[in-house]
Amino acid sequence: MAMSRIDRHDHMADSPRNRMFSRRGPLRRFIRIAILVFVVTAGAVFGGFLWFADSVATMRPPEGARADAIIVLTGGYQRIDQAVGLLRDKVGKRLLISGVNPSTTRAQIRRMTQSSPDLFACCVDMGYKAIDTIGNANEAAGWIRDKGYTSIVVVTNNYHMHRSLHELRSASPNTEFIAYPVINSDLSRTNWFANPDVLRTMISEYAKFVVAALRDLTGIGKGNGLRD
Repeated sequence: MAMSRIDRHDHMADSPRNRMFSRRGPLRRFIRIAILVFVVTAGAVFGGFLWFADSVATMRPPEGARADAIIVLTGGYQRIDQAVGLLRDKVGKRLLISGVNPSTTRAQIRRMTQSSPDLFACCVDMGYKAIDTIGNANEAAGWIRDKGYTSIVVVTNNYHMHRSLHELRSASPNTEFIAYPVINSDLSRTNWFANPDVLRTMISEYAKFVVAALRDLTGIGKGNGLRD
């Protein structure tokens, strides 16, 4: 007996080929959404890096900065020397050097910065507990709280400043932090992106900054960064 038109239509609709395309529909939508999410995420990450790199390259020390005190995050002679110079110029009335190696003495740093014994005796505190930027922030927060300060000049390298301020504001949200970047070379006047070392440092610091922001959003994996 001949198959009716309706029977033929039902048979075709239920054929293996049509079932395959039916299953492909959701799969294709998922692939499209995944590609869109990837493109948007990649664009956001790349755009964020461009903003980060430009802000680091154009960062400059503020003129006429004044605060209750000064904090310098260790990581190079130039940072400490700059911070001691600011203390000498009365930009702040006291200085915390955070993250000092336990084997480094006050006398060694004083000689390195060619500072007077009186200045170090009256106005410089050494922080030996911090082992990373999170530790710097927690060490600084305790010092700020103990001293009752409300405004702080922060001295560190320009590429390290964004992450430092992020951690400091997280640890001490009621304090005003004023960035005083140490600039080793004028990146705004050079093709720094063609320099592998500078590009590597920029990418590394941007990645650490993004991880710090995500970590604070999720609350996952944040230690205190302090020596026991």
